[in-house]
Amino acid sequence: MKVSPIQFFRQVKQEVKKVTWPTKKEVSQASIMVIVIVTIAATFFFFTDVVLAWAVKLILGLGV
Repeated sequence: MKVSPIQFFRQVKQEVKKVTWPTKKEVSQASIMVIVIVTIAATFFFFTDVVLAWAVKLILGLGV
């Protein structure tokens, strides 16, 4: 079923009206949550990397 370009844009306009956009407060809260979780994950993986590197050096006899 083909739709004319004019009818297509009318349908798009109707669908966009149905969208509920987040408030500034919701956006800022979500952004802060993302930053906190990324920071926690980065810290975890950093320390995991340090510990594993130390363990590998110890096992292979490269550690001092």
